Amino acid sequence: MSDIAAVPGAPAVSPRRLVGRAFEVLAVVGSLVLLWQAAGVWTHGIAITPPLPTLAYLSALVLTGMFWEHLAATAGAFALAFGLSAVIGLGLGLVLGLRRFAAEVTEPILAGFYTIPKVTLYPVVLMVFGLGLSAKVAFGVMHGLVPVTLFTLGAVRTLPPVLMRAARSMGLSFRDTMWAVLVPACLPEIVNGLRIGFSLSLLGVLIGEMFSSQRGLGFLLVNGLAQHNVPLSTSVVLVIIVCAVLANTAMLRVGRRVTRLG
Repeated sequence: MSDIAAVPGAPAVSPRRLVGRAFEVLAVVGSLVLLWQAAGVWTHGIAITPPLPTLAYLSALVLTGMFWEHLAATAGAFALAFGLSAVIGLGLGLVLGLRRFAAEVTEPILAGFYTIPKVTLYPVVLMVFGLGLSAKVAFGVMHGLVPVTLFTLGAVRTLPPVLMRAARSMGLSFRDTMWAVLVPACLPEIVNGLRIGFSLSLLGVLIGEMFSSQRGLGFLLVNGLAQHNVPLSTSVVLVIIVCAVLANTAMLRVGRRVTRLG
């Protein structure tokens, strides 16, 4: 029996395929849990705590106000860092993409900066921003800004020239051309850039918390390592991984839907 389309142009997923996907997800998760258990047993819990003790410790940890304070600190810094990375990166990518010479000069500089380990810039960031929220946000923007800019810039440069000619023939202003032509046409690549910028912004914020803050999940992770509290550090890593995987899965779905609609 053929699949029945749920919406025009988008075929529905058959129950057999849904079961297959669920089995694949369970197989991957189960394999990771088994590897986690094996690593915990092999290290005797010295480097990593096995799954069940970690979940037990995490269950108790989430009942404390301290955990939610650190989580809120990370979430706030990350939201600000990712927001700045997205807004500045999209603006730079759209503007540079329309100016060929500026793009040819700027793109290698951004690509070179992207390859630099940002931890090496840690002393400079501390000198400029000091300790606290500003340093964490700066680390997040340093990590997330470049991929958003490069993806957007590349999408604009590969647009069919007929779109820009049509915008000029209709007398659209620069701002109207941006929002009515460039952004819709580049949306799939923009979403991909935002997805990568999301992950790297989170990484940057966590690094900033590890080096220049006394609040947040990064600080909690370093504190657990310093005190050799393996259940604490393992629980924090688990929270970070789960949040990152769920967010990236959601953004991947959005990207696929945008690509399909485009």
